[in-house]
Amino acid sequence: MLLKKKSILIIGIGRFGRYLACKFSELENEVMIVDQCEEQISDLISIVTSAQIGDCTNVEVLKSFGVSNFDICFVCIGSNFQASIEITYQLKELGAKYVIAKTNREIHEKFLLRNGADEVVYPEKESANKTAIRLSANNIFDFVELTPDYYILEIPPLDSWIGKSIGHVAVRVKYKINILATKKEENVFPLPGADHIFKKDEHLIVAGNKADLTHLLKKI
Repeated sequence: MLLKKKSILIIGIGRFGRYLACKFSELENEVMIVDQCEEQISDLISIVTSAQIGDCTNVEVLKSFGVSNFDICFVCIGSNFQASIEITYQLKELGAKYVIAKTNREIHEKFLLRNGADEVVYPEKESANKTAIRLSANNIFDFVELTPDYYILEIPPLDSWIGKSIGHVAVRVKYKINILATKKEENVFPLPGADHIFKKDEHLIVAGNKADLTHLLKKI
């Protein structure tokens, strides 16, 4: 596996925490999960490295985990903002390397950042933004916003490209985008060469500036 194995602490096993635990475990990371409710963690015990029941607003509970040994600590308590702030603050006080806090409201972000969060995630907003952008155009199959001005899109090739090579079309020069990979069904082929011939039944995974990609989409 090319990804570096990391140690992950996830506090709060709601929907978001559960998805994180499953995915990080699938990627062969060492994952410890914590929740006050045994029912929340019981079905995850077989897939994570360790699972604990405890109230993480209690600093002694956090100390017992050795939080400074984890590469990333997630605070996924979206329903209790006060608890989220307290736990985030205590994690940094105890030497946590990198703390990511989940929030359900934008107004909470600045308070979490002020109290030690290195990063704040807003899953509902991010999912809504991605869905809206993807569905606003008929020819976007997937979408990743790297920055507000730089996107990665999964799109079909232009009809005028079919049967021609990447080099012949001069995609990078003419359209100012980079083709990161081609995709056929569920198979992804990274970094196609200049001699790759565009096919009607494939998708392209491309990266570029928002303005350049918008201009390209109008041609599809």
